[in-house]
Amino acid sequence: MRLLPFHGPRRTARADAVVTGAGSGIGRAFAVELGGRGGRVLCSDLDADRAAETADLVERAGGAALAARCDVTASAEVTALAAVAQDWFGAAPTLVIDNAGIGAGGPPVGAFTLDDWHRTLAVNLWGVVHGCHVFAPLLRAAGRGTVVNVASAAAFGAAPRMAAYNVSKAGVLALSETLAAELAGTGVGVTVLCPTAVRTGILREDSPLDAMAERFGAVLLRWTGRAPESIARAALAAVDRGELYVVPQLEAKLLWQAKRWMPATFTRSAGLLERLVR
Repeated sequence: MRLLPFHGPRRTARADAVVTGAGSGIGRAFAVELGGRGGRVLCSDLDADRAAETADLVERAGGAALAARCDVTASAEVTALAAVAQDWFGAAPTLVIDNAGIGAGGPPVGAFTLDDWHRTLAVNLWGVVHGCHVFAPLLRAAGRGTVVNVASAAAFGAAPRMAAYNVSKAGVLALSETLAAELAGTGVGVTVLCPTAVRTGILREDSPLDAMAERFGAVLLRWTGRAPESIARAALAAVDRGELYVVPQLEAKLLWQAKRWMPATFTRSAGLLERLVR
């Protein structure tokens, strides 16, 4: 599938980048890849120690790095992160990667607890909302740069028993498309990343997942999971080409096309398949 450019070309070489959720997984892969391109990377994470570990890896890769703790669910902390970035870079960043997220799934709607709903949306959706709310005006004022929002193929896949996760990622996709429209012609680009399985720590113990979701997720990761480094490189290549959408894996592209061309059939089939697997 060919995804046509939405914006003019960008450049991720020697970027001044802010990466949330940089302590592991795709976030760490983004940070280290940017470091290898000679960039300066502000590595933020809820876990300050893991952010510091990533910063060390960035410097080993040849870049400059600064670690910062940031809870993306708190707008004040994201605002403070932007202040740190501007002070360190001496200007607005040229690349902002809203990556922080958690996995969620298992119980169906009505059984998945409201506390877990709130937590999933707070991190996966509101974390990206806060990042865009704080950083987009800075990039717009500077007249350059790119926002990369990490969504998921779940944004359009709508698999059963993943309602909170699906909703959070669909929100990120819609936010990214809206922001891209608002920033068209300003010199600021937007790219949204929609992978399927990626070998990260998203199935960690503190994520709201039941045993069945953990088992099914582990199987997907084992058989179709891609390394986070390849996903980060694919996303940065799309940024350089000025593309809005990054759907990096074959199965993600097939889901994307099936949902576009046969939406009702796709949804019914997903429900029937889930019942057979269960």
